[in-house]
Amino acid sequence: MKILDCTFRDGGYYTNWDFNENIQKIYFESINKLPIDIIEVGYRNIIHEGYQGEYFYTPINTLAQIKENTNKEIAILIDQKSVEKKDLDYLLSSCIQYIDLVRIAVKPENVFDALDLAKEIKKYDLKVAFNVMYLSEWDKYEEIDLVLPQLSGQVDYFYLVDSFGSVFPDFVREKIQYVKSKTDVEVGFHGHNNIELALVNSLTAMEAGATLIDSTITGMGRGAGNLKTELLLSVLNKTQKIPVDFDALSEVTSAFSNLKEEYNWGTSLPYMVSGIRSLPQKNVMEWVSKKFYSLNSVVRALNEDDSSNTYKTFTPKKEYKKALIIGGGKTAINHSSAILELLEAEKDICVIHASSKNANVYSNTSADQYFCLVGNEGLRIKKVFKSLDNFNGQCILPPTPRVMGTYVPEKISDVTYELEQIEFTKIVKDSHLAIAMQLSIELEVDEVLFTGFDGYADGKIVQKDQELFEENIKLFKDFSKKGITYHAITPTLYNSIPTNSVYKLL
Repeated sequence: MKILDCTFRDGGYYTNWDFNENIQKIYFESINKLPIDIIEVGYRNIIHEGYQGEYFYTPINTLAQIKENTNKEIAILIDQKSVEKKDLDYLLSSCIQYIDLVRIAVKPENVFDALDLAKEIKKYDLKVAFNVMYLSEWDKYEEIDLVLPQLSGQVDYFYLVDSFGSVFPDFVREKIQYVKSKTDVEVGFHGHNNIELALVNSLTAMEAGATLIDSTITGMGRGAGNLKTELLLSVLNKTQKIPVDFDALSEVTSAFSNLKEEYNWGTSLPYMVSGIRSLPQKNVMEWVSKKFYSLNSVVRALNEDDSSNTYKTFTPKKEYKKALIIGGGKTAINHSSAILELLEAEKDICVIHASSKNANVYSNTSADQYFCLVGNEGLRIKKVFKSLDNFNGQCILPPTPRVMGTYVPEKISDVTYELEQIEFTKIVKDSHLAIAMQLSIELEVDEVLFTGFDGYADGKIVQKDQELFEENIKLFKDFSKKGITYHAITPTLYNSIPTNSVYKLL
Protein backbone atom coordinates (compact mmCIF):
# COMPACT_ATOMS: atom_id res chain seq x y z
CA MET A 1 0.00 0.00 0.00
CA LYS A 2 1.29 3.47 -0.94
CA ILE A 3 0.44 6.94 0.32
CA LEU A 4 0.22 9.93 -2.01
CA ASP A 5 0.34 13.37 -0.42
CA CYS A 6 -1.23 16.06 -2.61
CA THR A 7 -1.08 19.05 -0.25
CA PHE A 8 0.30 21.62 -2.68
CA ARG A 9 -2.00 20.64 -5.53
CA ASP A 10 -5.26 20.32 -3.57
CA GLY A 11 -4.38 22.93 -0.95
CA GLY A 12 -3.74 25.43 -3.70
CA TYR A 13 -7.47 26.08 -3.94
CA TYR A 14 -7.04 28.20 -0.81
CA THR A 15 -3.71 29.92 -1.57
CA ASN A 16 -4.21 30.28 -5.34
CA TRP A 17 -1.42 27.71 -5.64
CA ASP A 18 1.23 29.93 -4.05
CA PHE A 19 3.22 28.75 -1.03
CA ASN A 20 6.01 30.79 0.51
CA GLU A 21 9.61 29.55 0.51
CA ASN A 22 9.60 28.65 4.20
CA ILE A 23 6.51 26.45 3.86
CA GLN A 24 8.02 24.74 0.82
CA LYS A 25 11.31 24.12 2.63
CA ILE A 26 9.60 22.63 5.69
CA TYR A 27 7.28 20.54 3.54
CA PHE A 28 9.94 18.86 1.42
CA GLU A 29 12.39 18.35 4.29
CA SER A 30 9.68 16.79 6.45
CA ILE A 31 8.09 14.65 3.74
CA ASN A 32 11.53 13.16 2.95
CA LYS A 33 11.61 11.75 6.49
CA LEU A 34 8.09 10.32 6.39
CA PRO A 35 6.66 7.10 4.88
CA ILE A 36 5.06 8.96 1.98
CA ASP A 37 5.61 7.28 -1.38
CA ILE A 38 4.42 9.91 -3.86
CA ILE A 39 3.92 13.67 -3.69
CA GLU A 40 1.56 15.34 -6.14
CA VAL A 41 3.02 18.81 -6.30
CA GLY A 42 0.58 20.61 -8.55
CA TYR A 43 -1.16 20.92 -11.86
CA ARG A 44 0.42 21.14 -15.28
CA ASN A 45 -1.92 23.48 -17.09
CA ILE A 46 -2.45 25.28 -20.33
CA ILE A 47 -2.89 29.04 -20.05
CA HIS A 48 -5.91 30.18 -18.03
CA GLU A 49 -7.31 33.68 -17.60
CA GLY A 50 -6.49 35.60 -14.45
CA TYR A 51 -3.82 34.90 -11.86
CA GLN A 52 -2.99 31.43 -10.63
CA GLY A 53 0.17 30.70 -8.72
CA GLU A 54 3.26 28.56 -9.08
CA TYR A 55 1.73 25.15 -8.42
CA PHE A 56 -1.18 25.72 -10.79
CA TYR A 57 1.30 25.58 -13.65
CA THR A 58 4.28 23.92 -11.89
CA PRO A 59 6.84 25.20 -14.41
CA ILE A 60 9.91 23.22 -15.38
CA ASN A 61 12.30 25.10 -13.10
CA THR A 62 9.98 24.40 -10.16
CA LEU A 63 9.87 20.69 -11.00
CA ALA A 64 13.66 20.57 -11.37
CA GLN A 65 14.09 22.15 -7.94
CA ILE A 66 11.57 19.75 -6.39
CA LYS A 67 13.43 16.81 -7.93
CA GLU A 68 16.59 18.01 -6.18
CA ASN A 69 14.80 18.47 -2.87
CA THR A 70 12.90 15.20 -2.54
CA ASN A 71 13.52 11.48 -2.50
CA LYS A 72 9.89 10.71 -3.31
CA GLU A 73 8.15 9.91 -6.57
CA ILE A 74 6.67 13.05 -8.10
CA ALA A 75 3.20 13.33 -9.60
CA ILE A 76 1.44 16.13 -11.43
CA LEU A 77 -2.26 16.39 -12.28
CA ILE A 78 -3.91 17.46 -15.50
CA ASP A 79 -7.59 18.30 -15.84
CA GLN A 80 -9.22 16.42 -18.70
CA LYS A 81 -11.86 19.10 -19.24
CA SER A 82 -9.24 21.69 -20.23
CA VAL A 83 -6.45 19.57 -21.72
CA GLU A 84 -6.50 17.97 -25.16
CA LYS A 85 -4.08 15.51 -26.77
CA LYS A 86 -2.48 18.33 -28.75
CA ASP A 87 -1.52 20.02 -25.44
CA LEU A 88 0.36 17.05 -24.01
CA ASP A 89 3.66 17.65 -25.76
CA TYR A 90 3.76 21.20 -24.42
CA LEU A 91 2.81 20.02 -20.91
CA LEU A 92 4.95 16.87 -20.62
CA SER A 93 7.86 16.69 -23.03
CA SER A 94 10.14 19.04 -21.09
CA CYS A 95 9.40 17.60 -17.66
CA ILE A 96 9.50 13.83 -18.11
CA GLN A 97 12.89 13.60 -16.36
CA TYR A 98 11.37 15.21 -13.25
CA ILE A 99 8.04 13.38 -12.85
CA ASP A 100 6.96 9.78 -12.39
CA LEU A 101 3.17 9.86 -12.49
CA VAL A 102 0.55 11.87 -14.38
CA ARG A 103 -2.90 11.84 -12.86
CA ILE A 104 -5.93 12.79 -14.92
CA ALA A 105 -8.90 14.42 -13.20
CA VAL A 106 -11.92 13.17 -15.13
CA LYS A 107 -15.68 13.36 -14.87
CA PRO A 108 -17.45 9.98 -15.18
CA GLU A 109 -19.06 10.85 -18.50
CA ASN A 110 -15.65 11.70 -20.00
CA VAL A 111 -13.69 8.55 -19.17
CA PHE A 112 -13.25 7.54 -22.80
CA ASP A 113 -11.81 10.94 -23.71
CA ALA A 114 -9.50 10.56 -20.73
CA LEU A 115 -8.50 7.10 -21.95
CA ASP A 116 -7.34 8.68 -25.19
CA LEU A 117 -5.21 11.08 -23.13
CA ALA A 118 -3.83 8.18 -21.11
CA LYS A 119 -2.74 6.31 -24.23
CA GLU A 120 -0.90 9.40 -25.42
CA ILE A 121 0.74 9.98 -22.03
CA LYS A 122 1.99 6.39 -22.00
CA LYS A 123 4.15 7.28 -25.01
CA TYR A 124 6.24 9.43 -22.65
CA ASP A 125 7.02 6.35 -20.52
CA LEU A 126 5.15 7.78 -17.54
CA LYS A 127 2.74 6.13 -15.14
CA VAL A 128 -0.88 7.23 -15.48
CA ALA A 129 -3.69 7.44 -12.95
CA PHE A 130 -7.38 8.02 -13.61
CA ASN A 131 -8.96 10.17 -10.90
CA VAL A 132 -12.65 9.56 -11.60
CA MET A 133 -14.71 12.10 -9.70
CA TYR A 134 -18.20 12.11 -8.15
CA LEU A 135 -18.05 8.61 -6.63
CA SER A 136 -21.48 8.97 -5.03
CA GLU A 137 -22.98 9.53 -8.51
CA TRP A 138 -21.25 6.66 -10.33
CA ASP A 139 -24.40 4.56 -10.65
CA LYS A 140 -25.72 7.14 -13.14
CA TYR A 141 -22.88 6.54 -15.60
CA GLU A 142 -22.67 3.37 -17.64
CA GLU A 143 -19.43 4.75 -19.13
CA ILE A 144 -17.55 3.60 -16.03
CA ASP A 145 -18.70 -0.01 -16.49
CA LEU A 146 -17.73 0.10 -20.15
CA VAL A 147 -14.28 1.62 -19.70
CA LEU A 148 -13.03 -0.61 -16.88
CA PRO A 149 -12.18 -3.65 -19.06
CA GLN A 150 -10.20 -1.37 -21.41
CA LEU A 151 -7.82 0.11 -18.84
CA SER A 152 -5.27 -2.67 -18.59
CA GLY A 153 -1.92 -1.60 -20.00
CA GLN A 154 -3.13 1.98 -20.48
CA VAL A 155 -3.66 3.10 -16.88
CA ASP A 156 -1.63 2.20 -13.78
CA TYR A 157 -4.06 3.40 -11.11
CA PHE A 158 -7.81 3.81 -11.17
CA TYR A 159 -8.96 6.23 -8.46
CA LEU A 160 -12.31 6.47 -6.76
CA VAL A 161 -12.71 10.15 -5.86
CA ASP A 162 -15.34 11.04 -3.28
CA SER A 163 -15.72 14.57 -4.65
CA PHE A 164 -18.64 15.51 -2.43
CA GLY A 165 -17.32 13.85 0.72
CA SER A 166 -20.64 12.05 0.91
CA VAL A 167 -20.13 8.29 0.73
CA PHE A 168 -20.16 5.73 3.54
CA PRO A 169 -17.75 2.82 4.15
CA ASP A 170 -20.06 0.09 2.81
CA PHE A 171 -20.41 2.01 -0.45
CA VAL A 172 -16.63 2.41 -0.72
CA ARG A 173 -16.11 -1.30 -0.16
CA GLU A 174 -18.77 -2.24 -2.70
CA LYS A 175 -17.38 0.04 -5.41
CA ILE A 176 -13.76 -0.98 -4.94
CA GLN A 177 -14.63 -4.64 -5.05
CA TYR A 178 -16.65 -4.04 -8.20
CA VAL A 179 -13.81 -2.14 -9.90
CA LYS A 180 -11.34 -4.88 -8.98
CA SER A 181 -13.64 -7.49 -10.48
CA LYS A 182 -13.61 -5.67 -13.83
CA THR A 183 -9.94 -4.70 -14.21
CA ASP A 184 -6.47 -5.71 -13.07
CA VAL A 185 -5.43 -2.04 -12.71
CA GLU A 186 -4.46 -1.02 -9.18
CA VAL A 187 -7.10 0.96 -7.30
CA GLY A 188 -6.67 4.24 -5.41
CA PHE A 189 -8.96 6.26 -3.16
CA HIS A 190 -9.23 10.02 -2.61
CA GLY A 191 -11.59 10.94 0.22
CA HIS A 192 -13.03 14.33 1.11
CA ASN A 193 -13.98 15.06 4.67
CA ASN A 194 -17.37 16.81 4.51
CA ILE A 195 -19.03 14.41 6.91
CA GLU A 196 -15.74 13.45 8.58
CA LEU A 197 -15.55 9.98 7.05
CA ALA A 198 -12.34 10.48 5.07
CA LEU A 199 -10.32 8.34 7.48
CA VAL A 200 -12.74 5.45 7.88
CA ASN A 201 -13.49 5.45 4.16
CA SER A 202 -9.77 5.35 3.37
CA LEU A 203 -9.17 2.51 5.82
CA THR A 204 -12.13 0.67 4.32
CA ALA A 205 -10.69 1.23 0.85
CA MET A 206 -7.41 -0.32 1.99
CA GLU A 207 -9.22 -3.35 3.42
CA ALA A 208 -11.13 -3.74 0.14
CA GLY A 209 -7.93 -3.78 -1.89
CA ALA A 210 -6.98 -0.17 -2.68
CA THR A 211 -3.21 0.15 -2.95
CA LEU A 212 -2.87 3.94 -3.13
CA ILE A 213 -4.44 6.40 -0.67
CA ASP A 214 -4.46 10.19 -0.97
CA SER A 215 -4.03 12.59 1.93
CA THR A 216 -2.88 16.14 2.67
CA ILE A 217 -1.14 17.83 5.58
CA THR A 218 -3.81 19.04 8.06
CA GLY A 219 -6.38 17.93 5.48
CA MET A 220 -5.70 21.05 3.40
CA GLY A 221 -7.80 20.88 0.25
CA ARG A 222 -10.71 22.24 -1.65
CA GLY A 223 -13.79 22.97 0.43
CA ALA A 224 -13.99 20.74 3.48
CA GLY A 225 -10.59 19.27 2.71
CA ASN A 226 -9.22 15.75 2.67
CA LEU A 227 -7.91 12.95 4.81
CA LYS A 228 -5.20 14.36 7.09
CA THR A 229 -1.78 12.90 6.34
CA GLU A 230 -0.77 13.17 9.99
CA LEU A 231 -3.89 11.26 11.04
CA LEU A 232 -3.39 8.49 8.50
CA LEU A 233 0.27 8.05 9.45
CA SER A 234 -0.57 8.01 13.17
CA VAL A 235 -3.20 5.30 12.62
CA LEU A 236 -0.92 3.19 10.41
CA ASN A 237 1.89 3.54 12.93
CA LYS A 238 -0.40 2.07 15.56
CA THR A 239 -2.19 -0.59 13.51
CA GLN A 240 0.48 -1.66 11.02
CA LYS A 241 3.67 -0.65 12.86
CA ILE A 242 4.70 1.64 10.00
CA PRO A 243 7.64 3.71 11.33
CA VAL A 244 6.88 7.43 11.54
CA ASP A 245 9.25 10.26 12.41
CA PHE A 246 6.86 12.20 14.61
CA ASP A 247 9.27 15.13 14.97
CA ALA A 248 9.18 15.66 11.20
CA LEU A 249 5.42 15.10 11.14
CA SER A 250 4.94 17.62 13.93
CA GLU A 251 7.07 20.25 12.20
CA VAL A 252 5.20 20.12 8.89
CA THR A 253 1.81 19.92 10.59
CA SER A 254 2.60 22.99 12.70
CA ALA A 255 3.64 24.95 9.61
CA PHE A 256 0.37 24.20 7.83
CA SER A 257 -1.67 24.77 10.99
CA ASN A 258 -0.61 28.41 10.79
CA LEU A 259 -1.95 28.54 7.23
CA LYS A 260 -5.18 26.93 8.40
CA GLU A 261 -5.75 29.75 10.87
CA GLU A 262 -5.59 32.15 7.93
CA TYR A 263 -7.72 30.23 5.39
CA ASN A 264 -9.92 28.15 7.71
CA TRP A 265 -10.33 25.00 5.63
CA GLY A 266 -12.06 21.98 7.08
CA THR A 267 -15.61 20.83 7.41
CA SER A 268 -18.47 22.95 8.73
CA LEU A 269 -22.24 22.78 8.66
CA PRO A 270 -22.57 23.93 5.01
CA TYR A 271 -19.98 21.40 3.88
CA MET A 272 -21.74 18.69 5.86
CA VAL A 273 -25.06 19.52 4.20
CA SER A 274 -23.46 19.69 0.75
CA GLY A 275 -21.81 16.33 1.42
CA ILE A 276 -25.02 14.63 2.48
CA ARG A 277 -26.77 16.03 -0.60
CA SER A 278 -23.83 15.30 -2.97
CA LEU A 279 -23.49 18.94 -4.01
CA PRO A 280 -20.35 20.45 -5.56
CA GLN A 281 -17.99 22.15 -3.13
CA LYS A 282 -16.99 25.00 -5.44
CA ASN A 283 -20.03 27.17 -4.66
CA VAL A 284 -20.05 26.22 -1.00
CA MET A 285 -16.38 27.16 -0.68
CA GLU A 286 -17.08 30.55 -2.25
CA TRP A 287 -20.16 31.19 -0.08
CA VAL A 288 -18.46 30.17 3.16
CA SER A 289 -15.55 32.50 2.41
CA LYS A 290 -17.85 35.50 1.94
CA LYS A 291 -18.13 37.69 5.01
CA PHE A 292 -21.77 38.51 4.35
CA TYR A 293 -23.00 34.92 3.97
CA SER A 294 -23.74 33.35 7.34
CA LEU A 295 -23.74 29.59 7.89
CA ASN A 296 -27.54 29.62 8.15
CA SER A 297 -27.96 31.36 4.81
CA VAL A 298 -25.56 28.96 3.10
CA VAL A 299 -27.40 25.97 4.52
CA ARG A 300 -30.71 27.45 3.39
CA ALA A 301 -29.34 27.88 -0.10
CA LEU A 302 -28.19 24.26 -0.14
CA ASN A 303 -31.58 23.10 1.05
CA GLU A 304 -33.34 25.42 -1.41
CA ASP A 305 -35.69 26.59 1.36
CA ASP A 306 -35.96 30.19 0.24
CA SER A 307 -33.78 30.66 -2.83
CA SER A 308 -36.70 30.11 -5.24
CA ASN A 309 -39.54 31.65 -3.19
CA THR A 310 -41.06 34.59 -4.97
CA TYR A 311 -42.36 37.82 -3.47
CA LYS A 312 -44.25 40.71 -4.99
CA THR A 313 -42.16 42.71 -7.42
CA PHE A 314 -41.09 46.04 -5.99
CA THR A 315 -42.86 48.99 -7.60
CA PRO A 316 -42.02 52.54 -6.46
CA LYS A 317 -45.02 54.30 -4.94
CA LYS A 318 -43.30 57.55 -4.09
CA GLU A 319 -40.72 59.84 -5.68
CA TYR A 320 -37.59 61.05 -3.94
CA LYS A 321 -34.87 63.44 -4.98
CA LYS A 322 -32.23 61.83 -2.81
CA ALA A 323 -31.42 58.50 -1.17
CA LEU A 324 -29.13 57.87 1.78
CA ILE A 325 -27.50 54.42 1.57
CA ILE A 326 -26.23 53.27 4.95
CA GLY A 327 -23.59 50.58 5.25
CA GLY A 328 -22.32 48.71 8.28
CA GLY A 329 -19.28 50.88 9.02
CA LYS A 330 -18.70 52.83 12.21
CA THR A 331 -18.91 56.23 10.53
CA ALA A 332 -22.69 55.79 10.24
CA ILE A 333 -22.75 55.69 14.06
CA ASN A 334 -20.01 58.20 14.80
CA HIS A 335 -21.71 60.90 12.71
CA SER A 336 -25.31 59.81 13.27
CA SER A 337 -26.40 63.02 15.04
CA ALA A 338 -25.43 65.12 12.03
CA ILE A 339 -26.91 62.61 9.59
CA LEU A 340 -30.22 62.52 11.47
CA GLU A 341 -30.29 66.32 11.41
CA LEU A 342 -29.73 66.21 7.67
CA LEU A 343 -32.54 63.68 7.21
CA GLU A 344 -34.98 65.91 9.07
CA ALA A 345 -33.95 68.94 7.00
CA GLU A 346 -34.36 67.12 3.69
CA LYS A 347 -37.98 66.59 2.64
CA ASP A 348 -37.54 64.37 -0.42
CA ILE A 349 -35.09 61.77 0.85
CA CYS A 350 -35.33 58.08 1.71
CA VAL A 351 -33.02 55.78 3.65
CA ILE A 352 -31.73 52.52 2.16
CA HIS A 353 -30.04 50.17 4.60
CA ALA A 354 -27.49 48.16 2.66
CA SER A 355 -26.81 46.60 6.06
CA SER A 356 -29.20 46.73 8.98
CA LYS A 357 -26.27 46.71 11.43
CA ASN A 358 -26.73 50.43 12.14
CA ALA A 359 -30.47 50.57 11.52
CA ASN A 360 -31.51 50.98 15.15
CA VAL A 361 -29.84 54.39 15.34
CA TYR A 362 -32.04 55.62 12.49
CA SER A 363 -35.26 53.89 13.52
CA ASN A 364 -37.04 57.10 14.60
CA THR A 365 -36.34 59.18 11.52
CA SER A 366 -39.41 60.30 9.58
CA ALA A 367 -37.77 59.38 6.25
CA ASP A 368 -39.07 56.30 4.46
CA GLN A 369 -36.77 53.33 5.01
CA TYR A 370 -35.84 50.32 2.88
CA PHE A 371 -33.89 47.28 4.04
CA CYS A 372 -31.84 45.14 1.67
CA LEU A 373 -32.10 41.45 2.56
CA VAL A 374 -29.48 38.90 1.58
CA GLY A 375 -28.90 35.58 3.28
CA ASN A 376 -29.31 35.97 7.03
CA GLU A 377 -29.94 39.72 7.12
CA GLY A 378 -33.50 39.08 8.28
CA LEU A 379 -32.18 37.59 11.51
CA ARG A 380 -30.06 40.67 12.05
CA ILE A 381 -33.17 42.85 11.64
CA LYS A 382 -34.90 40.81 14.35
CA LYS A 383 -31.95 41.35 16.70
CA VAL A 384 -31.60 45.06 15.92
CA PHE A 385 -35.27 45.90 16.42
CA LYS A 386 -36.02 43.25 19.07
CA SER A 387 -39.70 43.55 18.19
CA LEU A 388 -41.05 43.68 14.64
CA ASP A 389 -44.62 44.48 15.67
CA ASN A 390 -44.15 48.12 14.72
CA PHE A 391 -41.62 47.63 11.95
CA ASN A 392 -41.70 50.69 9.73
CA GLY A 393 -40.14 50.03 6.37
CA GLN A 394 -40.01 47.83 3.31
CA CYS A 395 -37.64 44.90 2.73
CA ILE A 396 -36.08 44.39 -0.67
CA LEU A 397 -34.72 41.08 -1.97
CA PRO A 398 -32.61 40.35 -5.04
CA PRO A 399 -34.54 38.98 -8.03
CA THR A 400 -35.38 35.30 -8.37
CA PRO A 401 -33.83 32.87 -8.84
CA ARG A 402 -31.61 33.81 -5.90
CA VAL A 403 -28.22 32.24 -5.41
CA MET A 404 -28.37 32.46 -1.65
CA GLY A 405 -31.20 31.30 0.58
CA THR A 406 -32.71 34.39 2.22
CA TYR A 407 -34.43 34.43 5.58
CA VAL A 408 -37.49 36.67 5.82
CA PRO A 409 -39.12 37.02 9.26
CA GLU A 410 -42.80 36.13 9.08
CA LYS A 411 -43.88 39.42 10.66
CA ILE A 412 -42.41 41.45 7.81
CA SER A 413 -43.17 39.13 4.90
CA ASP A 414 -46.12 41.30 3.83
CA VAL A 415 -43.80 44.31 3.37
CA THR A 416 -41.12 42.31 1.58
CA TYR A 417 -40.62 42.73 -2.15
CA GLU A 418 -38.12 41.53 -4.72
CA LEU A 419 -36.43 43.49 -7.46
CA GLU A 420 -37.38 42.55 -10.98
CA GLN A 421 -33.75 42.75 -12.06
CA ILE A 422 -30.34 44.10 -11.20
CA GLU A 423 -29.31 45.61 -14.50
CA PHE A 424 -26.57 48.14 -13.76
CA THR A 425 -23.91 45.47 -13.12
CA LYS A 426 -23.05 41.89 -14.03
CA ILE A 427 -20.62 41.41 -11.15
CA VAL A 428 -22.98 40.10 -8.48
CA LYS A 429 -26.69 40.10 -7.73
CA ASP A 430 -26.89 38.71 -4.18
CA SER A 431 -25.09 41.70 -2.67
CA HIS A 432 -26.39 44.23 -0.16
CA LEU A 433 -24.74 47.09 -2.02
CA ALA A 434 -25.91 45.92 -5.45
CA ILE A 435 -29.51 45.75 -4.17
CA ALA A 436 -29.24 49.20 -2.60
CA MET A 437 -27.83 50.73 -5.77
CA GLN A 438 -30.45 49.10 -8.00
CA LEU A 439 -33.17 50.26 -5.62
CA SER A 440 -31.95 53.86 -5.88
CA ILE A 441 -32.13 53.49 -9.66
CA GLU A 442 -35.68 52.13 -9.44
CA LEU A 443 -36.64 55.06 -7.21
CA GLU A 444 -35.27 57.43 -9.88
CA VAL A 445 -33.43 59.61 -7.39
CA ASP A 446 -31.14 62.38 -8.61
CA GLU A 447 -28.54 62.01 -5.88
CA VAL A 448 -27.27 59.26 -3.57
CA LEU A 449 -25.45 59.88 -0.29
CA PHE A 450 -23.34 57.15 1.29
CA THR A 451 -22.35 56.59 4.89
CA GLY A 452 -20.95 53.55 6.68
CA PHE A 453 -18.79 52.51 3.73
CA ASP A 454 -15.56 53.01 5.64
CA GLY A 455 -13.20 50.60 3.86
CA TYR A 456 -10.43 48.84 5.76
CA ALA A 457 -7.33 50.36 7.31
CA ASP A 458 -3.92 49.04 6.23
CA GLY A 459 -2.80 46.00 8.18
CA LYS A 460 -6.31 45.18 9.38
CA ILE A 461 -7.80 43.64 6.27
CA VAL A 462 -8.14 39.90 5.86
CA GLN A 463 -8.77 38.04 2.64
CA LYS A 464 -12.58 37.94 2.94
CA ASP A 465 -12.69 41.68 3.63
CA GLN A 466 -10.36 42.32 0.71
CA GLU A 467 -12.65 40.41 -1.65
CA LEU A 468 -15.69 42.37 -0.45
CA PHE A 469 -13.76 45.64 -0.71
CA GLU A 470 -12.74 44.91 -4.30
CA GLU A 471 -16.26 43.77 -5.20
CA ASN A 472 -17.69 47.03 -3.86
CA ILE A 473 -15.16 49.07 -5.84
CA LYS A 474 -16.38 47.39 -9.03
CA LEU A 475 -20.00 48.05 -8.07
CA PHE A 476 -19.28 51.75 -7.52
CA LYS A 477 -17.61 51.86 -10.93
CA ASP A 478 -20.66 50.30 -12.62
CA PHE A 479 -23.05 52.52 -10.67
CA SER A 480 -21.20 55.62 -11.83
CA LYS A 481 -22.28 54.87 -15.40
CA LYS A 482 -25.96 55.48 -14.51
CA GLY A 483 -25.48 59.23 -14.36
CA ILE A 484 -26.71 59.59 -10.77
CA THR A 485 -24.76 62.05 -8.64
CA TYR A 486 -23.32 60.28 -5.59
CA HIS A 487 -20.81 60.90 -2.84
CA ALA A 488 -19.84 59.79 0.65
CA ILE A 489 -20.80 62.22 3.41
CA THR A 490 -18.62 60.56 6.06
CA PRO A 491 -14.97 59.39 5.92
CA THR A 492 -14.21 56.50 3.59
CA LEU A 493 -11.19 54.62 2.26
CA TYR A 494 -13.01 53.90 -0.99
CA ASN A 495 -11.14 56.13 -3.42
CA SER A 496 -13.80 55.41 -6.02
CA ILE A 497 -16.46 57.34 -4.05
CA PRO A 498 -16.44 61.13 -4.43
CA THR A 499 -16.42 62.64 -0.95
CA ASN A 500 -18.39 65.42 0.66
CA SER A 501 -19.13 66.25 4.28
CA VAL A 502 -22.39 65.88 6.12
CA TYR A 503 -21.49 68.99 8.08
CA LYS A 504 -21.17 71.02 4.91
CA LEU A 505 -24.74 70.04 4.02
CA LEU A 506 -26.31 71.21 7.29
